[in-house]
Amino acid sequence: MVAIPSRHKSLALLAGVLLLQVLMLAVQVKRDSRGRLIRVWTITAVTPFEKGGAWGFGKIRGVWDHYFALQGTTRQNEALRAENDALKLRISQLESKASEADRLAALLSFKQAHDKVPMLMARVIGASAGTASRTVEIDRGERDGVRRNMGVITPDGAVGKIIEVYRDNAQVLLLTDKDSGAGAMLLPTRIQSPVKGNGDPTLSMSYVANDDTVNVGDKVVTSGMDKIFPRDIPIGKVLEVKPGTTFKQIRVQPAANLERLEEVIVLLTQEPIEFAAETDAQGNPAASGNEAPAAGTTTPTAAPAAEKP
Repeated sequence: MVAIPSRHKSLALLAGVLLLQVLMLAVQVKRDSRGRLIRVWTITAVTPFEKGGAWGFGKIRGVWDHYFALQGTTRQNEALRAENDALKLRISQLESKASEADRLAALLSFKQAHDKVPMLMARVIGASAGTASRTVEIDRGERDGVRRNMGVITPDGAVGKIIEVYRDNAQVLLLTDKDSGAGAMLLPTRIQSPVKGNGDPTLSMSYVANDDTVNVGDKVVTSGMDKIFPRDIPIGKVLEVKPGTTFKQIRVQPAANLERLEEVIVLLTQEPIEFAAETDAQGNPAASGNEAPAAGTTTPTAAPAAEKP
């Protein structure tokens, strides 16, 4: 064991005595109102460590709290997002039902305005998958009185004709199909010419002479010559007119929205109908007094007079 020199022992003893005296003086001496000097020194020495510890614990606690808070916020955001998606779906369903109610009301109003003509309301339940054929399927069939070559319309205009009939459903060939067509005439000039489908959303009107006057926007209606549609049902309006070799090249925009059919009307007769019903002052359909009786109905006759005894 290394011996400490006596000179070093004396210095260490002296330093210890001096430190003890300073501490004793610090204990005895008061500094203003902050207490004894030893207390001031102790607080001054310990304060930086306390501040550092408090800062470190504060940071750790903040990170910990924020971690759990973020987890809770994430769960809350997911719940809100799911609720928002559910509300969007509900709004979409309500809007769809409101739109369907408006369409059904229009169909019902049209049917009531032409109650002399037998009609059958039907819902579109399917459509052709390919672009080569433009057909739709309706939920009315043979047991509802639907037969082939019956005309199909909407309150906006002509749609097509029945080509296949089954027990509970039927197939409708749209006017825009390449194999479809209808007897038509230009409303301003009453020039008759058939229209046929192009396989796209428009129709073509053929056999109108170059000398005949046709303007863009002219209305095209059914002529009744095809024995499918009654007369004067809207088909569409002239979209484009070009001169041809012998006949004009006329494109017609259909009046009915054939790309978005949801409900249609099947005409159970070929009797003429007034497509634009006149109304009286109260807004009710005005009776013209000369409507043809509906198919399948009989005109009532006077009862025979009672025989005399």
